[in-house]
Amino acid sequence: MSDCSCNCDSTECKGEGGSCGSKPESFIEKTHELNNIKRVIGVVSGKGGVGKSLVTAALSVLMRRKGYEVGILDADITGPSIPKMFGIKKKAQGCEFGLYPEYTCNNSKVMSVNLLLEKEDTPVIWRGPVIAGTVKQFWTDVIWGEVDYLFLDMPPGTGDVPLTVFQSIPLDGIVIVTSPQDLVSLIVKKAFNMAKTMNIPVLGIIENMSWLKCPGCGKDIKLFGESRIDEIASELGINVLGKMPIDPAVAELCDKGEIEKLEHSYLNGAVEYIENFIDSSGKK
Repeated sequence: MSDCSCNCDSTECKGEGGSCGSKPESFIEKTHELNNIKRVIGVVSGKGGVGKSLVTAALSVLMRRKGYEVGILDADITGPSIPKMFGIKKKAQGCEFGLYPEYTCNNSKVMSVNLLLEKEDTPVIWRGPVIAGTVKQFWTDVIWGEVDYLFLDMPPGTGDVPLTVFQSIPLDGIVIVTSPQDLVSLIVKKAFNMAKTMNIPVLGIIENMSWLKCPGCGKDIKLFGESRIDEIASELGINVLGKMPIDPAVAELCDKGEIEKLEHSYLNGAVEYIENFIDSSGKK
């Protein structure tokens, strides 16, 4: 398919975007006019059940502790879990100018479809285009205000919603979340290749469920076998930003809506890398 946006149907592109010299069409949407969002980081996975929402929440908590203004856009419309992790029960409010995010106890901003539903357990039975449109509206219609880091908790896979986000929202980079199973190589490469195809920088990989500490002897138990994450990261030329264990205490914090009490330091390196990352345009 030609990138030419002039409908010239030429197979020989002579200009920057086509034979007529037109530029490729951009689908990037502008955020709300009252917003000043400095960095947008997507948290993605090639499959579900690897702890992507947990990693998103943990990164946002740690970044907030550094004094940054932080927002979380819950793009996992059919499986939203961010409000539950942060103990947010109030519904989002709006005005004639747009929709306002809700605040966590530590003043991070959150927008999720669960903040718009009458009951949090109401299923979202929508088709792909409607779901993708909702995510886009969370970017264009929500009044985020001043935000240093906006984290997007993406749905798993490479379908409609990730495609819409990659095309419509100006991501500064993505973090891939995975687990140590043998399937890891395939799912990481799928997410990596999609990002590369869409020209989105891949900041690195975070491995969740890397080990479980035995409560009796203190030995690290590798439930899914030896990790290959370092080998895969080296093959793809990206960084391993952190490894997280299976920790019942963290699961309990999520269940209680108290993820902001998180105490571990497993993702400190990931936060520092994101904080110091400079993209190809020189933007830090």
